[in-house]
Amino acid sequence: MRRLAALIASVVLIGGCASSSSTAGLYPAGGSVVSNSSIRLTPSLTVSLEHLLYWGGVGALAYYVVDPLSPNWDIEEARLPDDKVVLSLKMKRYYVGGAGEAREVFQRRARELALAGGYKDFVILGYSEGMDSNAIGSRRIAEGAIALRK
Repeated sequence: MRRLAALIASVVLIGGCASSSSTAGLYPAGGSVVSNSSIRLTPSLTVSLEHLLYWGGVGALAYYVVDPLSPNWDIEEARLPDDKVVLSLKMKRYYVGGAGEAREVFQRRARELALAGGYKDFVILGYSEGMDSNAIGSRRIAEGAIALRK
């Protein structure tokens, strides 16, 4: 269904480009779509609208990729019998800080599980850290198992 919708959208867009001669005068046929104007920030500093739009787009793309407000770590939990839990942590591929905090995040989540379940504390049965390499960039991973104690 999605492929069909993408195909229809592509045909409509290509058809619109092919019939652009019938819409002459509605948009600039040559030159720039952005007007040749500038914004005076200070008496000695002027920025063209074209540069402002370009760098604004670059900044928006960088913000979208890094997304500083999202959590650095994704945590997956698997409950096992005898009050044991396996925690798998994966860090964002593109981040700003927080690369050395895997152990702290692991222990914080283990403490939260113990308190929420009414347990006294927890014991770390095993813990490891590493890197997950991929074509679009590597990311830090950590995995460990805990036993919740009453």
